[in-house]
Amino acid sequence: MPPSRNPDDLIPLKPVETLILSMLTAGERHGYGIRQDVLEHTHGRIELEAGSLYRYIRHLEGDGLVETTGGGRRAAGDERRIYYRLSPFGRRVLAAEMLRLRELVKLAEARHVITPVRT
Repeated sequence: MPPSRNPDDLIPLKPVETLILSMLTAGERHGYGIRQDVLEHTHGRIELEAGSLYRYIRHLEGDGLVETTGGGRRAAGDERRIYYRLSPFGRRVLAAEMLRLRELVKLAEARHVITPVRT
């Protein structure tokens, strides 16, 4: 992947892509772990089917946002598990998407759609 690739060229991300990339910020995960993380984070509202999840992962891999660890390292005791991680470029794309979403939240606050969060 050329180093000059611009993260802004890939945003906006689809909501499920954003979720998957966000789950990978915690470290490498296998597909089932990603699925469980999404389920937990969304309080059960988003339950990705395996086929759908792996289609998203393949797409994210194709765009250079996700990569397999250790050249497709398999989990000990379960050779079917492939571990994935967020690539450095994927982290930059996710950051660009989060900044885009932050601006939408600021707009919603300014227009009194939501109340600003006080810290």
